Amino acid sequence: MFRLLVLGTGNRKKGQELAGLLARVGLEFRTLADYPQAIEVAEDGDTFAANAALKAMQQARHLGQWVLADDSGLMVDALGGAPGVLSARYSGLAATDTDNNRKLLEGLRDVPPERRGAQFVCHICVADPSGAVRGESAASCRGRILFAPSGSGGFGYDPLFEIVEYHRSFGALSPLVKSHLSHRARAAAAIVPRLVELFDARE
Repeated sequence: MFRLLVLGTGNRKKGQELAGLLARVGLEFRTLADYPQAIEVAEDGDTFAANAALKAMQQARHLGQWVLADDSGLMVDALGGAPGVLSARYSGLAATDTDNNRKLLEGLRDVPPERRGAQFVCHICVADPSGAVRGESAASCRGRILFAPSGSGGFGYDPLFEIVEYHRSFGALSPLVKSHLSHRARAAAAIVPRLVELFDARE
């Protein structure tokens, strides 16, 4: 049987990362970039869980495919949990990673290292072609915000997010190490058993 799971993102870097994390399930993966007819889903939920569900349910129903969507973001202790669900558009609707990183650093300009604690959070939701939610997972990863970007790997806030035990940012760590430590890696690992259950039941 054709085993296809659409990853609910048009960001190819994020899509590649998710596909790699879920590879052991044995499915074929595509992203929204492969579907010109994919819709723009308003991420107006007030939690990561709500936004992940919105993206998975609406896109699955529209495309008539199984869709896995995640909503992820950065929560900084000294900023009261901001940027949170607004992480991707922290400095505006047309924000770039550089814009967002600059605003984050400005907001933490006078905050000392010991108060720059933060966590990346990821919530994953899987919906069937009818738009019904069939599985969810969530995970987080603790670290702290650097005073300047470090490394050119990853995307988003990765160059500013330091894993304290490694003394390196996600932007400087190898993809292999990140694939074991990150919030997205942990949430993906948690959803794998459910994906196996769902797709094996279809055979």
